[in-house]
Amino acid sequence: MTKFKSEFFNLTVDRGFYKQCTNDAGFDEYLYECEKSGTPAVGYLGSDPTGDSLHVGHLVPLMMMRWFQKCGHKPILLVGGATARIGDPSGKDKLRPFLSEQELRHNIAGLKKSYGKFIKFGEGKTDSFIVDNWDWFQNINYLDFLRDAGIYYTVNRMLTMDSVKSRLEREQPMSFLEFNYQLVQGFDFCTLYEKYGCRAQLAGDDQWGNITSGTELGRRRNNVELFGFTNPIITDSSGKKMGKSEGNAVWVNDDKLPAYNYYQYFRNIGDSEVETCLRMFTELPMNEVRRLAALKDQEINDAKKILAFEATKLCRGEEEARLAQETAVATFEKGGLGEDLPSIAFVENMSILDAFVQIGFVESKGEARRLVKQSGLRINDIAVTNENMVLTKADMVDGKIKISQGKKKHGIIE
Repeated sequence: MTKFKSEFFNLTVDRGFYKQCTNDAGFDEYLYECEKSGTPAVGYLGSDPTGDSLHVGHLVPLMMMRWFQKCGHKPILLVGGATARIGDPSGKDKLRPFLSEQELRHNIAGLKKSYGKFIKFGEGKTDSFIVDNWDWFQNINYLDFLRDAGIYYTVNRMLTMDSVKSRLEREQPMSFLEFNYQLVQGFDFCTLYEKYGCRAQLAGDDQWGNITSGTELGRRRNNVELFGFTNPIITDSSGKKMGKSEGNAVWVNDDKLPAYNYYQYFRNIGDSEVETCLRMFTELPMNEVRRLAALKDQEINDAKKILAFEATKLCRGEEEARLAQETAVATFEKGGLGEDLPSIAFVENMSILDAFVQIGFVESKGEARRLVKQSGLRINDIAVTNENMVLTKADMVDGKIKISQGKKKHGIIE
């Protein structure tokens, strides 16, 4: 493995975060000089507030930013109050729906809560802070923006960006609004440099085109080298992006997903994903990561339990991780009902289909009906065979009904 001069570069390469960088040697030297002098490098990570919580799929760049801070540098977290009004076309086939001002404010508050679980905020030298690009875009005149930033872009180059080129190759329409997204994000990068001395953007590799839009604008407009550093897009063994569980996002925020469900997501990942998740979603030393990743057959389950506990501890705290672990043991190893399982209130004659939708195991009654036909739903460990079944007090055991989807999702009705 190539050894770099800076602690951050070496650490991210070792843990699998590194995908590509606009200038490896230059960024490494910049970080090294900052680490040597005790002056933090400044970098940013951005996210558009299209939802009110991050999910596991968003955590790879956020964990990378956490390590950036641990290495003595200063992270800036940007919420795209302005860019959310456009919609990033990267990987999309159509224009994203517009959000109201109220929805944007609600989502931004949720993102701040997600960020705070992994990044330290405050007034210290390496403490982070949050900015909203709406703060500088809301008063910018369109013609002034075109004269200030637009003159440095050519349509020729913009058409080569993956977010644009792939959409056109699929013969999917792209609005002029979306076409401008790369200009807006590039302008963000330069604004953060001018206001805070920020010279690095860290993000997932699907943002490479938007990142290089900013580094190029910095070179041409500000006469400065800005750096882009990306992580690989992590997928599971089926090729789906991490953080999606049977169509349901594995949310970071407590009010969106119980700690037990978060724990179970990592407990139930495929054997081939264990090492990647240990590297990226925990802070275990790399020698321990390698030891756990080398386990085979039934012993790999021990590694998954450690992974689930460590990942949940980072996101939800040690006490919540311990409770989730105890619930898993009680449910799966002792055959009982753990105290931290997701739950819903009992209603006499509740439809079995409604129960599974309400607890969040399925997204619709149609999905529940399909699972009934496949013997995939159970009540008190007995397969449901009648989609018209209703629940009554007679189904209760010690005041509770155990509800299960497959072998891995369990909840209670009480």
